[in-house]
Amino acid sequence: METSVVRMVRVLLCLSVIVLGLALRRFGLGLGLPALVVKYGGSALWGTMVFFLVAIAAAGFSRRRVALVSIAIAICVELFRLVHAPWLDAFRLTLAGALLLGRIFSPWDMLAYGFGIAVGVLLDRLVVPALIARDSAQRAPHSAS
Repeated sequence: METSVVRMVRVLLCLSVIVLGLALRRFGLGLGLPALVVKYGGSALWGTMVFFLVAIAAAGFSRRRVALVSIAIAICVELFRLVHAPWLDAFRLTLAGALLLGRIFSPWDMLAYGFGIAVGVLLDRLVVPALIARDSAQRAPHSAS
């Protein structure tokens, strides 16, 4: 597979997941979605985003290795919520702090992250090869009949 095409597809998937996650958190309740879907759907999408960020940063890693690194990052971020310092808690109260670090420890979030990472693996397995094949078919010289 062409690395630049794979990276671009992963960047686009990651950006799509970010937009979807922000939209879910911003508009989900207003659209009548249950609070649990908004909360844990956002956490699942965060896990998917982490998967794609790791896949982009470590392009040579297998999907399995990307998933394992993503799980480790997600667990560390969640456990980091148990650490409290005035400056850190103040940052967590900002939008950036809430989106990046979260506010409150929840083992349920780790389950949602795992689900999101699994979705990332599935998307990567289905979408990336399909787009690579399409790109290769478009680049192939057409034979004269």
